[in-house]
Parts: sequence; C-alpha cells; structure tokens
Amino acid sequence: MADSVNGHFVTTVTEDNETTCWGCGLRLLLPSYAPIFKCGWCGAITNENVGKPERKYHWWRCLRDRCFVFTLCVFVLFVICGGVWAVYPVVFSISYACGIFHCIITIILSITTISTFSLAAFRCAGAPPIVVWASYPAVGKGDLENYTFCHYCSKPKSPRAHHCRSCGMCILDMDHHCPFIGNCVGAANHRYFIAFLFTAIISSIYVSIMSIYAGLYIWPSLPYRSVGHMNGSGRALAFRAVKEVVIALLDSAVLLSARGLVLVYLLVSSASVELGLSILLWQQLCYIYEGETYLSHLSSRGGDGSKGRDCRNIFRFFGFPYSILKYFPNTRSA
Repeated sequence: MADSVNGHFVTTVTEDNETTCWGCGLRLLLPSYAPIFKCGWCGAITNENVGKPERKYHWWRCLRDRCFVFTLCVFVLFVICGGVWAVYPVVFSISYACGIFHCIITIILSITTISTFSLAAFRCAGAPPIVVWASYPAVGKGDLENYTFCHYCSKPKSPRAHHCRSCGMCILDMDHHCPFIGNCVGAANHRYFIAFLFTAIISSIYVSIMSIYAGLYIWPSLPYRSVGHMNGSGRALAFRAVKEVVIALLDSAVLLSARGLVLVYLLVSSASVELGLSILLWQQLCYIYEGETYLSHLSSRGGDGSKGRDCRNIFRFFGFPYSILKYFPNTRSA
C-alpha cells in the first residue's frame, strides 16, 4: 500500500519479502516473493527451491570407482606381461636387434600410458579457488557474480564449477566423471586424460599389430579342403570360400598353444579398446574445438553451438603460448 505524503511515496513492505543474501550477508527487500533471486551488490544467485542433498549412495560410488580402477590396472598389467611372454620369443627368434628394438618401444609405450593414467586418475581434477563470502565489508561489488551456493560442500560454487557426487566436491570446468580412472575430468587433469587416450590408442594399435605378426609364426597350418567341389559364382561362391576359411581357422585353433590363445585374446581386446577409446577421443576433441565441456554442451543444447568453434581452442587447450596462436587461422563461424 502506498500513500502520497508531500509528493513522496511511502511503500509498505511485508516481512515475508525480506531475506538475506548468502554471498555478502546483506538483507534484501524483494518486491514480491521469489524463490530464485540475484543480489544486486555481490551478484550471487540464491535458489531456495534446492532441497536437502542426499549422501546415502556416496559409498557405493566410491566402491564402484575402486573396482573399475582395479580391473583396468589388472588388464593393463596382463596386456604388458602377457604380450611380452607371448610375442617376444617369436621376435627374438627372428633377430636379436629386432627384439631389442621392440623391447624399447614396449618400455616407452608402457611408461607413457601408465604415467598419463596416473596423472589423470590420482591428480585433483580441479578445485575452485577459495573466495570470501557472507561478509559485506570483505565482499566487494560483483565479487560473486553468478555464483551459486553448493548445498553439498556448503560453500560458494563458481558458474564454471559443477558438484560431483562421486568425488564429493565441486570441480572447476568439469567435463565428466570417469569411473575407469576413479576421478573427475576437470580443469587440472583434462590434458592428462586426453594424453592418456592418445597413448592408450597407440599402445593398443601396437599390441594388435604385434599379435597378428607373432600369430602368423605360431598359428598351426590351416587344413584347407579342395576348392574343386565349390560350384557357383558371384556372391554364393564368395560365401562358400569365406565359410571354408572360417572352418579351417576353427579347426586349427583347437591345436593352438597357450601363447596362441593369449595372442588371440590380446588381438580381440586391443581392437575393442581401440574402437571405444577412438570414439571417446573424437568426442572429446570435438567439445574442445567448440570451446565446451561435456556438461556445458548438455546445458547449452538447443542453442547455436557454432559461435565458439575455433581451431585455436585446441591449441589453447594444450597450452600453446598466445604468441604462437596468432599464426593459426581463425576458423570461428560468423
């Protein structure tokens, strides 16, 4: 209700619309009830609709991540040890120099893959910087612009941060939580995660090639049948020929030694890993090219995603200095 007194308006404000900003501690008078509002001083956003967070499944997520990491470590050790045991007797029987050469390649690929995995898995994904809040003299104007309050961590959350319930903390520039490394992929370890994908794919390709190379030497001779009984032409003849080859491979596989079985497993598993990691790496590079993360891509669905596309985003992501970036063309869409 408003009354005119000497040309001035006096407005009656109900106590229900008086609230306190969590960011700076100032008391705010809202013209009407609003569960979500932004402080005009510090810029913090308050959302009173957020319920009490649940933490009952945190132990299950931690156990799941530890199981995935343990399984991955066992798989990597088996590929390294099993590959050396199955492949290198064949390689050294061909040439001692060839064996030494492949030993050096194996050591380099193993060290780089394990190192990048360790940096991605055991390095903090990126904790947001500590900011002053809830104190008006200390919080300046716009210091908490678009910050929200994380009810899990009970502290301010940057607009670039996202809370991970598996890690139990807010992650800066969070891309996703990867159970295979037992850690989030964020601002501090995103490069190491991409490097791990690169080295893992290269190592898998090397394992596939060496498995095929060694398998050609130890695979039993194929019991080919006579092709004179195959009649027909075109597709039917090709199908019969493929059928005969598959039957011959299965018959000879029964006579495989333990090394041969390990080589078959290494070939199948490495090819599967190559396919899965290549798709993941391509997806990651596409998001980096667009200047986004996986979570920011999900939140911006429906918008024009071409505004931030630029090849220089990739060079900037990998830490190229600004002086070098000016030599690369700007491919950002208009």
